[in-house]
Amino acid sequence: MDRLAERSGLTASGLAKKAGLDPTTFNKSKRITPEGRPRWPSTESVAKALAATGTKVETFVSLITDAGGKTAISNVPLIGFAQAGAGGYFDDAGFPVGKGWEDISFPSVTDRHTYALKISGDSMKPVYRAGDIIVVSPAATVRKGDRVVVKTRDDEVMVKELKRKSNKIVELKSLNSEHRDRTLSMSEVVWIARIVWASQ
Repeated sequence: MDRLAERSGLTASGLAKKAGLDPTTFNKSKRITPEGRPRWPSTESVAKALAATGTKVETFVSLITDAGGKTAISNVPLIGFAQAGAGGYFDDAGFPVGKGWEDISFPSVTDRHTYALKISGDSMKPVYRAGDIIVVSPAATVRKGDRVVVKTRDDEVMVKELKRKSNKIVELKSLNSEHRDRTLSMSEVVWIARIVWASQ
């Protein structure tokens, strides 16, 4: 975000203001939680900053570099969300397998099983719309409040917000108020994976 602000001739707080956000949104003081974990800007904040500066996602990605100053880009497998429920695309742990995947460029990530899904339909509005791409990391730790992809034993694949997870049940909040929240027995769930990025 600092590089995006600098590219636009702004400070981090100036970028936040231009995007219609609280001026402290991108401040360094907000980048670490009280528990010492990194706090990342939400995809909505990033999307607003890109829109306010007229920056394409590809350009933003090019600003993400490794320590040597070279752009850290790798290929990530991509399929349509509607295909995700069909057999043959994931193993039992939620890792991508099989054929039929395309490739897209994405900044390097630590989970080599990271993949992308292309949203179809309007069932996830206003958070995700048809054509948006979500990037999913099966190895990422899933916490309350995370947006996740869940696959059930009935081959249903859904995107929800994680409300609560125990050894017996998982409670999921719908991203669209017109769709009901879900409570599933863990015996119904094949896997849960965290959404780590969305291009909107």
